[in-house]
Parts: sequence; C-alpha cells; structure tokens
Amino acid sequence: MTEPTAPRPVPGPYRPGPAPVAVPGAPSTEPRPGPVPEAPAEDRTTPADDGDGRLDGLDELPVSEHVAVFEAEHARLQRELGTIDPR
Repeated sequence: MTEPTAPRPVPGPYRPGPAPVAVPGAPSTEPRPGPVPEAPAEDRTTPADDGDGRLDGLDELPVSEHVAVFEAEHARLQRELGTIDPR
C-alpha cells in the first residue's frame, strides 16, 4: 500500500500585479470607448455574407462586450452550418 502524501496548500484569491508603467511613444493600453450596440448581440450583422469583417472593430469595444460579439458570430455560424445538406 502507498503512503499518503502530505497535504498541499490551497491557492489564495487572485492578486493583481502592479499597474502598467506608461512608456513615452508607446500606444496606449487604455480601452477606448466603443459604440453602444442598439440591437441584441445575436441580431448584429455586417453587410458581408461571407463572414469577412464580422469581428472588425472588436478592438474598439470594451472587453466586457467581446463575449456578446463572439456569441453572436458563433450563433450565426451554427445557423449557416445547419443549412448544409448532409448527403
């Protein structure tokens, strides 16, 4: 029979690191305010039907809105792929 191992410590809560230091001439890492979507994320589309450009402007949105954009695109792809005839 094997010997029991010693208990290991439990990790503590997340502790953020130090604030980033601004470097002169470097691009800003501050989020820029983006457009406020008027329609639910699942209804947002672009004129292109081939998927090109659907994530354009994502870097202009707050990170908190990225999930909604990705979920909307995922739902659109599922709908499109669901129309394929499985011969």
